[in-house]
Amino acid sequence: MLFHKKQLMHSVDIVEPHPRFAQLLLEQFGGATGELTAALQYWVQSFHCENAGIRDMLQDIAIEEFSHLEVVGRLIEQHTKNVDQTDAFRSTLFAVRGMGPHFLDSQGVAWTAAYINEGGDVVRDLRANVAAEAGARQTYEELIKMAPDKGTKDALVFLLTREISHTHMFMKGLESLGKLTDPFFGNIQPDQTVDLYFNLSQGGKEEEISPTTSGKDERGPWNEEPTFKYIAQPLAER
Repeated sequence: MLFHKKQLMHSVDIVEPHPRFAQLLLEQFGGATGELTAALQYWVQSFHCENAGIRDMLQDIAIEEFSHLEVVGRLIEQHTKNVDQTDAFRSTLFAVRGMGPHFLDSQGVAWTAAYINEGGDVVRDLRANVAAEAGARQTYEELIKMAPDKGTKDALVFLLTREISHTHMFMKGLESLGKLTDPFFGNIQPDQTVDLYFNLSQGGKEEEISPTTSGKDERGPWNEEPTFKYIAQPLAER
């Protein structure tokens, strides 16, 4: 059972509407990284999660994302209200669609269920969710930089903050499964190449490096022992 209370998670109080900014806000309403995508993604994932604790977390966060969608929708509503006779309004998608939020992104592309990333395995889903929250956080950060007033900025900072909180929750979920840093999940064992790192993007010798080249081959924990065996010349070892 879902229950809606007519109270926003965060207040939305703007002084002057900016319909062009409202069009940018559509990215978080009907866009790929938006709140609708996140809410439906986490909600659907919960139905094929057998871990009771993680299932509960997914449903709690999904409902919170619907609450975030309400905040974004209210922002768009206030930024497009009573300005339909202005040139700023006429230059936006709202001139055709009318005021308020729509299932479109900032470029007018309709929302699609293809944005939803769920695959039936809790580890895979939680990792997808970490990426989804990162995408939303990045979008909010850019919106905050362009926010035209303090009320809008305060609401967006709240939403960005909650994306960070959700990321942490998903990471803790992976940690509880022992899969935060373990790349393996499933039942099929990998073959003997699992620990090989192939140097397939090769730089030149030190004396050949110039500002127009990509530089030397870099080494780091992603291609060093004891986790990986570095194959410097893959063709030579075939």
